[in-house]
Amino acid sequence: MAEKSCIKRLQKEYRALCKEPVSHVVARPSPNDILEWHYVLEGSEGTPFAGGYYYGKIKFPPEYPYKPPGISMTTPNGRFMTQKKICLSMSDFHPESWNPMWSVSSILTGLLSFMMDNSPTTGSVNTTTAEKQRLAKSSLSFNCKNVTFRKMFPEYVERYNQQQLSEQVASEKESSEASNDKTSKPLLEKNADSTREDMEKVDGLKEVRKNKKQPFPTWMMLLLFSIFGVVMALPLLQL
Repeated sequence: MAEKSCIKRLQKEYRALCKEPVSHVVARPSPNDILEWHYVLEGSEGTPFAGGYYYGKIKFPPEYPYKPPGISMTTPNGRFMTQKKICLSMSDFHPESWNPMWSVSSILTGLLSFMMDNSPTTGSVNTTTAEKQRLAKSSLSFNCKNVTFRKMFPEYVERYNQQQLSEQVASEKESSEASNDKTSKPLLEKNADSTREDMEKVDGLKEVRKNKKQPFPTWMMLLLFSIFGVVMALPLLQL
């Protein structure tokens, strides 16, 4: 059971977090147990974790703030093992380095900073940048399957639903455009064939007109003159 000073301290820290939220960090105590806190770290821009939402838990000892908490992460992230305690100077892995002045906000800020680093520690894993980016992209979807996450962070569930709706609208728009392209293509081909036929008819008419405009053959003119000359000479020959 938590000591009275521990409860007062954690309540005070929660009020401070609500009054002055920490960038990229959201944390809340469990409604049934103030010693168990749930948090979400938002991946920083310009890092492989950008766009990621990393859900985890902090377990405080009844003697807090005189003893450090245990910290774990639930969301696959490519930096820390899931469901395993993470070794930090401000966690129960190193009680000798714990400072009672540290708070929930400073613990999670330190965790987020350490997450961006590549230094190995107990509970860490080594993955590629591409793998971290892939996990960041699927993190919110993964979290929303967790019943506790959905109860503790309804605003993130709403954000996920909005993302799903936007993706669905975009997908339907692409399908509609693709369908329109398929419909318009035969029409374009039909119009092209019609235009080609019209051009062939015009070319045929031009050819007919060209043939009609050809000059009277020269040999025909000479033949007619010869016949005319013979006809004119017949009377003279009879004399």
